[in-house]
Amino acid sequence: MLRPKIPTMPTPTGHVTPPAPVEPTTIVPSVQSPPVASTAPAPSRPVVQLTPGTVIALVGGGTAVVLVVGAVLVSMLLAVAITGVSVAVVAVVLRSLLASEAKRR
Repeated sequence: MLRPKIPTMPTPTGHVTPPAPVEPTTIVPSVQSPPVASTAPAPSRPVVQLTPGTVIALVGGGTAVVLVVGAVLVSMLLAVAITGVSVAVVAVVLRSLLASEAKRR
């Protein structure tokens, strides 16, 4: 029940051809001619035109991103500050309790 079942290697079906032998080839050195310099083709994409509406949309989108990221960072900093203050208050209360316990003895 808890024994793993090891898969068996499948056997090939049909005709199996042995690999063909590779024949070595000889390398003949030859003189290479320099490549022909081709002219650059004309750009197929049109140039992006920025209209006033597009610029306003880009500025608005960038401002929104900056405000959202800033709000997230400020909230994280505030969470760390609140946690630090609460840990400090707990430390003061514990110190006070331990000091008053020591005075009673």
